[in-house]
Amino acid sequence: LSCLRGGRPRPRRSRAVLRHRAGRKAKQSRAAMVLSNAIRAATRGVRTSSAAAMSLPALTTPTAGKPSILGAIFGGATPPAAPPMDTPLPGLAIPDPPAFPATAPTTHVTVLSNGATIASEDAPGASLAVGLYVGAGSKHEIPGYTTGAAHLLERCAFRATANRSTFRLTREAEVIGANLLANASREQMGYTIDCLKTHLPEAVELLADAALNPKFADHEVDAVAAQLKKEMQEMAKDPSALIMEALHATAFEGGLGQPLVASPAALSRLNAAALKDFVADNYVAPRLVLAAAGCAHAELVSLAEPLLSSLPKAKGQPSIPSRYVGGDYRVGGDAPATHVVLAFECAGGWKDHKSATAMTVFNTLMGGGGSFSAGGPGKGMYSRLYTRVLNKHHWAQNCTAFHSVFDDVGVVGVSGVADAGKASEMAAVMAREMLAVASGGVTEEELERAKAATISSILMNLESKAIVAEDVGRQILTYSERKPPGEFIAQIRALTVKDMTEFAKGAIKSAPTLCQAGDLSSAPRYDEVKAMFN
Repeated sequence: LSCLRGGRPRPRRSRAVLRHRAGRKAKQSRAAMVLSNAIRAATRGVRTSSAAAMSLPALTTPTAGKPSILGAIFGGATPPAAPPMDTPLPGLAIPDPPAFPATAPTTHVTVLSNGATIASEDAPGASLAVGLYVGAGSKHEIPGYTTGAAHLLERCAFRATANRSTFRLTREAEVIGANLLANASREQMGYTIDCLKTHLPEAVELLADAALNPKFADHEVDAVAAQLKKEMQEMAKDPSALIMEALHATAFEGGLGQPLVASPAALSRLNAAALKDFVADNYVAPRLVLAAAGCAHAELVSLAEPLLSSLPKAKGQPSIPSRYVGGDYRVGGDAPATHVVLAFECAGGWKDHKSATAMTVFNTLMGGGGSFSAGGPGKGMYSRLYTRVLNKHHWAQNCTAFHSVFDDVGVVGVSGVADAGKASEMAAVMAREMLAVASGGVTEEELERAKAATISSILMNLESKAIVAEDVGRQILTYSERKPPGEFIAQIRALTVKDMTEFAKGAIKSAPTLCQAGDLSSAPRYDEVKAMFN
């Protein structure tokens, strides 16, 4: 019959297949019955138990008098409305939030018998930052032996120690969720750990072990040195990448003129023995400060004193005296632009408070940046280098004020990038802007704006506990005390236009430091630039 109707004949099923299908239908029927019984039981619970109804807020409506989702499907009484989220639950005791005194935080300092310093500043919050700062850097390196040690030490930080393998140290840091960081500079070394307050004991012990007991395994030192060599070879392809390093070598004679970035030749000489000697000579108690932000001082001292009391009470390796001399540096390259840096001496360094304050505001006043702002307009657009250079000269790709200051001396100036063939114009514009400030060309409005921006930047940075810990540690190394932020802010507010003029006049009296890298087809001679300030 199927063939006569035009359809395909239905195949005959075996008895085994029919029995299998019947069993499957029976299982499905039983499962449906179990689900139906469960739903009825749940519905009875919602009807008869107000506690159950309250425990299912997602299945109820927030408005009383309307049926719930379960009620609409299965029927039943309407549950009471859930309380609003901003209404405290009845009978629940809510503790008062811990009150932190609304006063300026105080820096507490303890000097151990061997000369090591422990300093801290408590602050509210769940996190803390601990740093170990050492008064040693590239200016303490012995030429020909430990040259480049500070740079290599930075990269070898938080590796194997006398008590831990690199793997164990890393895993212990991971367990407490710590962020590890090491930093090398010309005068100081820094090791920091950020973590939760509850892990202060682990953080202090881990930090002290990593910084003071490094193992310097030969294979690790060689591997780090090899990686640094590759990085230096890549940087050498772009002369402008190391122009700030060249600036210090040109501007200073002595320790501050020694390279901070290790050269491939220095990395080939350096080994584990040289690093151990550098640490032994310079990581001494009088040069060491353990600083923390976000913890109680008494607890910090109780944890750190046993770890630091065994450090030798010695003066350490003396640094090589430094003197500002200025000079000329240039290196050509196949580049579509020229990087020009013009700098002068900042006499007195950080220890000359008035000069350091004027230098900080001068840097904000000049400001500058790039011709393209990735974050949109508005960042420093009223600074002098923006309004007088970048907005008027299309060939200026970048023009920024900078400073590099140390304990007793420093440099301050302008760095810029110009299109190929425009290096001479860029140097002339930089000189013009420095001379404009020295001749009293700053208005009261400009100065007040720069002072407000400087104060804002200081206070905003001090909201970070990592920066507070660093500020405490580095200030104690420089001043032997931590000066409160209010003191610096008062000095900034007291600055006048005359002070800015005198600062700029004093700077340009020194011999200029001129560094140029890239396309040198139109690079000015050093004597030409020097003559602009005579």
